[in-house]
Amino acid sequence: MNGTASEPLSLDAADYDPIQHLNLLFSHPSTVSSISRVSSTLQSQQNELSTKISSLQTAQAYGPDSSLERMQSAQAELAGLFKKIETVRSRAIQTEQNITSMTADIKRLDGTKRNLTLSMTALKRLQMLTTAYEQLRGLAKTRQYRECASLLQAVLQLMRHFNSYRSIDQIATLSRGVGELQRELLEQVCEDFEIAFAKGEVGARKATLVEACGVMDALGDTARARLVTWYVNTELREYRQVFRGNDEAGSLDNIGRRYAWFKRMVKGYEEEHANIFPPHWRVGETLAMAFCDGTRDDYKGILEKSMRRIDGPKIDVNLLLSCLQETMDFEQTLERRFSNEPRASIDTLSSVDERTQSFNGSISVAFEPYLSLWVESQDKALAAMIPKYKAQPLLPADEEFSPQAVISSAIELFHFYKLTLSQCAKLSTSERLLDLTKTLAKYLDEYAQQVLLAILQRPGQSGASLQDIILVLNTADFWHANTGQLEENIKKRIDNELVPKVDLSSQADAFLGVASAAVLALVNKVEADCEGAWREMKNTNWSKMESVGDQSSYVGELVSHVNAKAAEILAVVVKQQYARAFADKLVEHLATAYIHTIVQCRPISEVGAEQMLLDKYVLTKALENLLSHHNPSSSSQPPHASFVKRVNTTMTRIDPLLKTLQVRPSPPEGLVQAYLIHVGDRSDTNFRKILDLKGIRKQDHGHLMELFSIHREGPGAGAKLVAQSPLLTPLMNGPGLGSVGAGMGSSNLNVGLMSIDRLAAGPGAALSTAASARFDPASLGEKLLNAARDGVERIGTPATHEEQGAGGAAQHNAAGINENLKNFGKFFRRDIGGLGVRFGKRDGSADDAAGR
Repeated sequence: MNGTASEPLSLDAADYDPIQHLNLLFSHPSTVSSISRVSSTLQSQQNELSTKISSLQTAQAYGPDSSLERMQSAQAELAGLFKKIETVRSRAIQTEQNITSMTADIKRLDGTKRNLTLSMTALKRLQMLTTAYEQLRGLAKTRQYRECASLLQAVLQLMRHFNSYRSIDQIATLSRGVGELQRELLEQVCEDFEIAFAKGEVGARKATLVEACGVMDALGDTARARLVTWYVNTELREYRQVFRGNDEAGSLDNIGRRYAWFKRMVKGYEEEHANIFPPHWRVGETLAMAFCDGTRDDYKGILEKSMRRIDGPKIDVNLLLSCLQETMDFEQTLERRFSNEPRASIDTLSSVDERTQSFNGSISVAFEPYLSLWVESQDKALAAMIPKYKAQPLLPADEEFSPQAVISSAIELFHFYKLTLSQCAKLSTSERLLDLTKTLAKYLDEYAQQVLLAILQRPGQSGASLQDIILVLNTADFWHANTGQLEENIKKRIDNELVPKVDLSSQADAFLGVASAAVLALVNKVEADCEGAWREMKNTNWSKMESVGDQSSYVGELVSHVNAKAAEILAVVVKQQYARAFADKLVEHLATAYIHTIVQCRPISEVGAEQMLLDKYVLTKALENLLSHHNPSSSSQPPHASFVKRVNTTMTRIDPLLKTLQVRPSPPEGLVQAYLIHVGDRSDTNFRKILDLKGIRKQDHGHLMELFSIHREGPGAGAKLVAQSPLLTPLMNGPGLGSVGAGMGSSNLNVGLMSIDRLAAGPGAALSTAASARFDPASLGEKLLNAARDGVERIGTPATHEEQGAGGAAQHNAAGINENLKNFGKFFRRDIGGLGVRFGKRDGSADDAAGR
């Protein structure tokens, strides 16, 4: 085909590509003229192939060895095979029929033999039953109980074989006779026991009674229970007559006589009667349980009668506890006594009679509804302890102060709590233990408020001493940890369904709130020592300063006072987390105080602002080393990176104010732009404060305010500005703040304590506290309490003077104080969480308490 014979492409190839083949055939435009010739060649080749295929199909279908013939042959063979199978099946059926007919007689003989054997067995058993029945009747009349017991078991076992034959008259008559004989034996044995006990012939007739117990065993559980019940009632008849019918003998005062009587009775039982009854009957245990049931019912009646009494005294709590303790001891004695008794062998019929009841609580459960009286007595005891703890010295006279010391009343109260909980858990693990838990929780709140917080509220020239504050801090931490341990111990002992109701977390938060208040008190100790340095800063003429030099003289004095006082305080703060909290709060308060003093130093020139910025930098670097005073070592350690970052973050918040004050008022656009860049708010009032701080004349304010209004509405600034700057908004709001001197009235709340709510909102909010406050040592305690009362509820909200006044604080009750302490404690835990340690751990504190 057009010279393609030598072409390697083949139409038979599996990967034949017609496009490639066509490209080979018509590789040049000149070959297009041969299309018709190539097409006719392909058509002729296709026709040849079709002819070959048809011929091959015909040869396959009709040849001598064609597939059609093979299929017909296979069908014929299958038909023959099916025929043979049918023949085999029919022969098998015939063979089965032949075998069945041959063995039918054998089957009939087998059935006859089986029926004959059953009949002979039944007749033999009937003969044995009849004989045994007659013998049993004779033995019963002569009271030969040992033989009766074994023979009775045989009769009852034989009788069970004839239960299906009771439709036969003779069998029914015999069954009725056996039943009547059982009843006669039961009554006869009971009569023998009654006569023997009534006439006092138990010892003489012990052998007969022991054998009679064998008969009762054979008669079954009902007969045995009847005899044991009769015996128990007989033995306890005297007890019921003496103690139930006599008010004096049956009173709670004579509870010991009841248990002494029972012990004498049990001793008599073990000496005289225990050998009569089989051990697996457990008559002694049944006797004890019946005594407990009767005694419990007696106590319920006595207690109910006492509670209904109107004229006479109610139940004495000490008597109630004494009776309950004696009852529980008695129950434990019974439990030990009967839990050690040998059990029957597991291969005996009586081994199923294992004891499942317990004596614990069998009598004492009657006292449980009245344990609320005991809980009330604990409430009264704790109510008397709190005023005593408030009045007594923090440490015993013979004990010196140490940084690890805890207030002695806390240790005493903790041991009282442990003893009370242990005692209650022995008495009850249900609602009464939950009631006691609620009572203990109430007085934990009372201790936190009336004892610990009251120490920080002590009046005086300098308030609480450093040692007292450290003792309060250690005690609050001690209780914060051990409150969790108390909660876990209660949950382990109380009933499972009451576990979710046990929660002392709010009390733990209250103690954490006290700890945080103690930390703030330590901070204010430092602030009081720095008052002279701040006074020197205010006395400096910042408006006339001509050049920036080294640090100002007040900075050295301030750093000296801070380091000295911080070193004194951190030397007695043991735990790292409290040292860090103290340092964090001190930095925040110093930054706040710096802002207050800047406000009182106005007017401030540009050079003065620059000098203040330099002083702030020196102060920041000094504050970075605050924590080096805690656990100082010979080798100097670099300050912790997180603390350095916090110091710089806190102190840097002062920069926008000072950088704005550094800008000259001329040209006025420069001052306006500096304000918008550094302060970045839209407030006319705040911008006016900057003008006042710079000492710009009032008549120049109008033009600057007009420029400020124009620039803040400009296209580039409007979207970036906030409505009110958190730094400037609280400043210079009170009357007369522009001329405030060094002396501050005691009605103004100290900035650190007034701003508990601002501390809760974060360091930034703390820095924005009003500029009016200075520390007044004489009112530290009052300020602490007021802050705890009215500050924490308004977390993040500035407190007004009216809210901080003594009159407003007096309106809050103790519940509000406790709630505020809890909320403050929760914040304090969150605020100190960045130290890398778990604050206020609840494990291992019991050991610390024991060591203290």
